[in-house]
Amino acid sequence: MRSSLFALGLSLFALPAAASIDYTDAQRDTIAELVEQLEERHYSKQHYDDTLSAQHLDAYIDALDGGKMFLTAADIAEFQKYRTQMDDQLPKGNLDAGYAIFNRFQERLEARLQGLIDDMPALVAAMDFTVDENYELDPEAREWASSAAELDDRWRKHLKNQVLSLRMADKPAEEIPETLVSRYRNQLKRVKQYNSHDVFQIYANALTELYDPHTNYFSPRRSENFNISMSLSLEGIGALLQSEDEFTKVSRLVPKGPADKQGELHPSDRIVGVAQGDDGEVVDVIGWRLDDVVDLIRGPKGSTVRLQVIPAKSAATDERKMITIVRNEVKLEEQAAQKKILEIPNGDQTLRIGVIDIPAFYIDFEAMRRGDPEYKSTTRDVSVLLDELQSEGIDGLVIDLRNNGGGSLQEANELTGLFIEYGPTVQIRHSSRRVWRDGKRVKSGYYEGPLAVLINRLSASASEIFAGAIQDYERGLIVGDRSFGKGTVQTLVPLTEGQLKITESKFYRISGDSTQHRGVIPDVEFPSLYDDSEIGESALDHALPWDQINPVRHRRYDDLSTVLPRLTEMFQERSQHNPDFIFLEDQIDLAAQTRDLKELPLNEAKRIALRDKQKADALAIENKHRVAIGEEPLKELEEEADEEDGDSLAAAEEAAEEDADAEASEEEADDVLLSEAGNVLVDALVLKQQRYAMHTPEQPEN
Repeated sequence: MRSSLFALGLSLFALPAAASIDYTDAQRDTIAELVEQLEERHYSKQHYDDTLSAQHLDAYIDALDGGKMFLTAADIAEFQKYRTQMDDQLPKGNLDAGYAIFNRFQERLEARLQGLIDDMPALVAAMDFTVDENYELDPEAREWASSAAELDDRWRKHLKNQVLSLRMADKPAEEIPETLVSRYRNQLKRVKQYNSHDVFQIYANALTELYDPHTNYFSPRRSENFNISMSLSLEGIGALLQSEDEFTKVSRLVPKGPADKQGELHPSDRIVGVAQGDDGEVVDVIGWRLDDVVDLIRGPKGSTVRLQVIPAKSAATDERKMITIVRNEVKLEEQAAQKKILEIPNGDQTLRIGVIDIPAFYIDFEAMRRGDPEYKSTTRDVSVLLDELQSEGIDGLVIDLRNNGGGSLQEANELTGLFIEYGPTVQIRHSSRRVWRDGKRVKSGYYEGPLAVLINRLSASASEIFAGAIQDYERGLIVGDRSFGKGTVQTLVPLTEGQLKITESKFYRISGDSTQHRGVIPDVEFPSLYDDSEIGESALDHALPWDQINPVRHRRYDDLSTVLPRLTEMFQERSQHNPDFIFLEDQIDLAAQTRDLKELPLNEAKRIALRDKQKADALAIENKHRVAIGEEPLKELEEEADEEDGDSLAAAEEAAEEDADAEASEEEADDVLLSEAGNVLVDALVLKQQRYAMHTPEQPEN
């Protein structure tokens, strides 16, 4: 087997070379402008020197061949001549290094893909799934292949893993070679369509993202897509996507968008297939460019798209799930804040805790500019809901910011003003090192009752400004999971060709702490549903660090430090006996075990045993929970899926029609984290009352 693959490897370099791509005069001007803007305007004040040039070379090669599957150690050694030259070349508009490296990569890529297409049936037929060998999951652990034979063997295992995944997904054996040939033929077709814009974008972004992950160059095509997404007029599924290795990964769902309301697609899921309508053929999108996948998913309002995904919890590529979503626009009114009341038992009484769910920090700027007195904004909506809740006799309030990715800074400041009398909310430090402050400038009434803010790993940007201000003022408790940690501000700069999105400023709390990288750390921490090595600012390469500036003098509304240790103890004591919390923690532990897998067996019997063990562990966790809450255990997990999901298309259509009864039942569904936020707030209220009673002198009897 290895000898035949070695012959394949030798033949790759004998195939005709790919057509060479060159850069344009407009791109010469654009790259010089881009370097100038980075050095002058970026917050980090990094100079593009030999050190950064060396990092740029490594980042560019990684962007092209991060899996180390096409280039060899000899190629990499040859590219080292550019290591300290790129910083001299780019300011002069010289893109020779970037295009020379890309043309070599494309030559290797086209040759490899063509070889796979030609020899796929024979390669699959020769595979032996009884051999004990493993497939390495982490490409960063690999070294560059020292020979064609070593690279061929790497591909042998890669293909074997793909074939085994298809077999495990019940793909008929006779269809597997055809499926893989179709996959690689589509990839080859797209590779041959690479043009100068594509090369320039990859090369430029390998540099910009060394400054920070939110500084990006947008080609003319990507600029158009970015402007569409920022205007929220994009008709699609409401998901932010990114490329990772050969997969398209979900980075975030737009709150109240079609995918979020459908409920089955999750952050870190990998999209491997896209189908149109109820019965359209599934198009394999493994290895596709991100722009092409986005174009395939995008479509007119009311139409149906079906996504084949590998769930985030699956380390292998064996598990596939089909998700049906009806495309729609993300409407401002659907992201509006909503309220409800939790009934929290406490001894012989029941306390009423109001909840205001804020999916995003929104404002209808157009209506406000028109002078519409009824224009929608987060603060205006929350103010109305808060008045309604107080009239209903709540004992405390939870602001739910889970999955709130941010939005309007103005609204974050205005919303904070509903809970403090007056004072600053945020500090913004520009790349010039000038600092200015924003917040509530005039004293006015505010909600003075008990307050908690619930956050998670997907609470970002404006959410972190609000939560950080509430924490710094000690105006309320922050509960949940550590927030995302995006504390930077970007601006768009037009270039000769395309645009540069550049980080110019950084957010700081009134305590002087940055929200960047570290995020907001809750006063009472709940178990995390998300892997912080995959999601969050700290998971991004070259993220700007956490730091501090001078604090701002501000009032403290309470002394929460005296009750926090006891609150944490009470939460831990309660969660140890709460079956819903135990179930949540068991699921988190199981997901962590899956993530810890470093390699997968290519022996089919062992692969099946691994899959069966994971399913058995998941079933055991499910049944442990069902027994604890008095329900009958399941024989297999599919029973619950059949009972709950029903027809997925009908469910998608029902979501699209916004059925009122379905939404009401969803609101009433048990949410252990929200309930626990209410419990913690009640604990704080009781402890505060006890503390007050202890320090209140007894009145003498008459």
